Amino acid sequence: AGISKNGQTREHALLAYTLGVKQMIVAVNKMDTTEPPYSETRFEEIKTEVSAYIKKIGYASIGVPFVPISGWHGDNMIEPTDKMPWYKGWAVERKEGSASGKTLLEALDSISPPSRPTDKPLRLPLQDVYKIGGIGTVPVGRVETGVLKPNMVVS
Repeated sequence: AGISKNGQTREHALLAYTLGVKQMIVAVNKMDTTEPPYSETRFEEIKTEVSAYIKKIGYASIGVPFVPISGWHGDNMIEPTDKMPWYKGWAVERKEGSASGKTLLEALDSISPPSRPTDKPLRLPLQDVYKIGGIGTVPVGRVETGVLKPNMVVS
């Protein structure tokens, strides 16, 4: 399983936090392959283990929706499924307010877009510089703060 010591769930959660991802959704996939299929017990085991881990690395688990899904069958992806009658849905509390739902799509729609600090000075960390024949030197980066507009002179 992804949450096991050899799985990638822990690594991905830690990477996300380290890279500054503030909001997270945990989709517990392959619920159709649990024993028995669509097992509430297995979902709760995974939810407990992942909650403890993400709390340890810095996420507030009250702000993380857990959604049991089957990507193969489409259960709880776009529409609620009747194969998991025990699942009553997810509810989260965040700075931006509370949200609730049953599906992965609703969880994705509940994510608040990150604020862009456009009122601060321009900061554009460079990732690379390309030298393109006939065009010239092209710096490549991402605007972290401030605003960059076409034809703007940057010193």
